[in-house]
Amino acid sequence: MQPPIDHQYLSALDNLELLARQVVEGFITGLHKSPFHGFSVEFAEHRPYNAGDNVKNIDWKLFAKTDKLYSRRYEEETNLRCQFVVDISSSMYFPDQKYNKLRFSVQAVAALIFLLKRQRDAFGLTLFSDHVVLNTAAKSTGAHQKYLFSHLEEVLKTESLKIQTDLSYALHEVAELIHKRSLVVVFSDLMDTVRSEEKTTKLFSALQHLKFNKHEVILFNVTDKAKEVNFEFDHKPYLFVDMETGESLKVHPSKIKETYQEQMRAYRRSVELKCAQYKIDIIDADMAAGFVPVLQSYLLKREKMN
Repeated sequence: MQPPIDHQYLSALDNLELLARQVVEGFITGLHKSPFHGFSVEFAEHRPYNAGDNVKNIDWKLFAKTDKLYSRRYEEETNLRCQFVVDISSSMYFPDQKYNKLRFSVQAVAALIFLLKRQRDAFGLTLFSDHVVLNTAAKSTGAHQKYLFSHLEEVLKTESLKIQTDLSYALHEVAELIHKRSLVVVFSDLMDTVRSEEKTTKLFSALQHLKFNKHEVILFNVTDKAKEVNFEFDHKPYLFVDMETGESLKVHPSKIKETYQEQMRAYRRSVELKCAQYKIDIIDADMAAGFVPVLQSYLLKREKMN
């Protein structure tokens, strides 16, 4: 079991490359002690030598260690294109500025990019709120990794007040902009769809658009599960403020907890059923659970696509 997140350490670690390296190297070490040890992450920069391959690409040092022939895999030999789509709207700043859903999402994406780079796969980035803020092509170079990390680090320095979400619009844009079959990995709290059944319908229309264009999709539903799902608050009145609209409501949590939980369960059940219908992977990404479930879910999807 992964130890709890050290929020103080992670919130202080703004160097995404350092964090990503630590997360991925720790994760790979853990794979050897778990049922996931069969995943091919150790020799991701090599592939078995096949007759007719250029002998100049054979890694003779690896041959001396393993008695097997492997060719070095170069940047242009990309196996997978992955587009990360990250919600940067105001609701992602919950529960606080120090460590929130946005920071968790950005750090998880950085770790996945580091893992993709290690495997010589290509990665692109889309940032969105109520419009697409950034969209890059998928590349597998070290320079591209640094470019994306610089944008992600900039996101962590930016304050976001009353900026709303339009996930369906962003996904339609991504479907139009990506011209080669890709794995589209979405990080969002889905708060705009919680508020509106119409927006839920629009979301699945956009996901169908991606599937129609032959893309695979993983939807990471990022939450602070204790508060947003289980509604665990102290026994006292609170002023709840919608971070995207500014609307507020003063209420005692104990008076609405049961109704809130029932409605949240019904909403999540309906979304999960729709995702199953459209063959979309939806994964709960609880901040408190750390990065391992995210990396494992990605690897499971990656293996299925091979």
